[in-house]
Amino acid sequence: MGHEVQYILESKRLVWLVAVVFAGVIMFQYFEFPYGDIAPSLFSVGRTQPSASSQVPESLVNHTRFDGSNHTKPVDTLDDGNNVGFENDIHPEMNRDTDYSTPKEIDLDAASPLPTSPAPLVPPTMVVTVVIETPPPTALNIAGLENDIRPDNSTSQEKDSDAVSSSPSSPTPLTPSTTDHDTVISPPTTLDNVSTPHIDVPNSDHDVKESVATQMSPATAADGSSVKEVTPVKEVHLKPIMGDVVTMSDMHDILLYNRDSVFSPKPLWPLAVDQELLDARRQIENAPIIKDRELYSPLYRNVSKFKRSYELMEKILKVYIYKEGEKPIFHQPKAVLSGIYASEGWFMKHMKESKEFVTKDPKQAHLLYLPFSSRMLEEKLYVTGSGSRDNLVAHLKNYLHLIAGRYDSWNRTGGSDHFLVACHDWATDETRLAMDTCIRALCNSDVKREGFQLGKDVSLAETYVQSSQNPLRELGGKPSSQRSILAFFAGQMHGYVRPILLKHWENKDPDMKIFGKLKKAKGNRNYINYMKTSKYCICPKGYEVNSPRVVEAIFHECVPVIISDNFVPPFFEILDWESFAVFVLEKDIPNLKNILLSISHRRYLVMQQRVKRVQQHFLWHVKPVKYDLFHMILHSIWYNRVFSINPIGLE
Repeated sequence: MGHEVQYILESKRLVWLVAVVFAGVIMFQYFEFPYGDIAPSLFSVGRTQPSASSQVPESLVNHTRFDGSNHTKPVDTLDDGNNVGFENDIHPEMNRDTDYSTPKEIDLDAASPLPTSPAPLVPPTMVVTVVIETPPPTALNIAGLENDIRPDNSTSQEKDSDAVSSSPSSPTPLTPSTTDHDTVISPPTTLDNVSTPHIDVPNSDHDVKESVATQMSPATAADGSSVKEVTPVKEVHLKPIMGDVVTMSDMHDILLYNRDSVFSPKPLWPLAVDQELLDARRQIENAPIIKDRELYSPLYRNVSKFKRSYELMEKILKVYIYKEGEKPIFHQPKAVLSGIYASEGWFMKHMKESKEFVTKDPKQAHLLYLPFSSRMLEEKLYVTGSGSRDNLVAHLKNYLHLIAGRYDSWNRTGGSDHFLVACHDWATDETRLAMDTCIRALCNSDVKREGFQLGKDVSLAETYVQSSQNPLRELGGKPSSQRSILAFFAGQMHGYVRPILLKHWENKDPDMKIFGKLKKAKGNRNYINYMKTSKYCICPKGYEVNSPRVVEAIFHECVPVIISDNFVPPFFEILDWESFAVFVLEKDIPNLKNILLSISHRRYLVMQQRVKRVQQHFLWHVKPVKYDLFHMILHSIWYNRVFSINPIGLE
């Protein structure tokens, strides 16, 4: 009997011991104590950690399509049901019936993980950049910026109709780190005399940048006027890493990433215009599908969104033009109404004369215009042979000091609602520091060039205007049936691409009319006649990526063949350039004729008709008309501002 009682007691002790151990394991699993996952195969309690694939930004997950090249690519377009005709001959891989969802903003500070999606696109590498900016003493302290502009040993040269702008070599592009484990601390950059260290941690193919926006407290400028002092505000940026050559598809992906993640600094105090911009964004993103007789759907990324955005621009947009600045660098558009820099002159002329868009109250303005001419800046201040543009940069710096001292508009947004329109090649470098926060409409739109930001900056169409009295002189060309020349180019040997083009094709083939500079003729008649009678007009880069030939080809209804790696074409946010233009990589110049012959006659006819349809967006008129070049430039600036305004604190 005693043995049986002892056996029962020992059994109970064993059961209790097992129960205690079991309870302990469950507690370890639930509270995730160290080594709390010792029995994952036995117990399912505890919180499951999200997998790496579930951390993909939702902008990628919700906007992918298979384009036939073994990768998915984001799109921000909705099928508008208007893609009729021969568009499938141009893009046979696109499924026009697919409904793509609207991009969603990502809250990187949210506690919960992003939702998972079947087979999401995972970027192979990423560089994470954390930027911490120390508050400067004033909102605008840009003394000494001229020392940060790279020296230039070249001289200014005037371009003619057969040549693109002469420009010094571009700054060396930033090269992303290739190591997977080392932390790289890049040299500090200077903005407003504040040293800003960059810490690069390779992790994905986009930089996640926590930058510092601005808030303000009262301060006093040198002239006694009121300015503001900045304090840090958190902001998130994604900056893509690019290879040697960025394709049109790559640029579109970059645009989507930046649109979903790169926001301008939060306004230091709200105005009604901020809410109006947010409301406009919602309406554009949710634009109803339309069929429009004025706009030919296949030319656009999304004709419904463009139509709605343009309507809202016409309805609510107000622009304030600063009165400060001395002529002829400021406020004198008539000095630049002809030649290859005419875009900045004609835009300034129409903007200053506008009764529809201009307001006299900066507080009512959605955008604020800095009315200077980069061409006149170079003509009046550059010292030929000096190899230095420091005085040009200093002139713009002093102008901003004046603006910031007299107005609080710049300080309210850090300049992110300000814009400039500049066509000279040097403008990219001259504005990349002091005016980098502005929306910059630039002819020199190189996506690899330091400072040009897709989604913020705008590619400005470079136009050669022969007559300021009649900018539409010589418009048009022969019908397609009377275009006997396969391809045409003539021009000076600026840059490295054109000599390669002539080496392979000058006097080598009767179908390829490839020349150097043509003999002079009245009204540039020889050049124009070639454009009017050629199927394809070759548009190679010069010293920089831009060329007036792109718009000249459209002007004369010739299909443009763009040979300029990393060139962002005008109105890239809106137009589907690959539906009416041909892009040839610089390395493929020896195979140029075969590339053109591989395009079927049917497809050529479609593209040539589309060139005629898109032509309305590239014309200057003595008085602006709907959808013309003036309105399209203004729309791109408006569109980028709408999609970059920071919603934090405004909703």
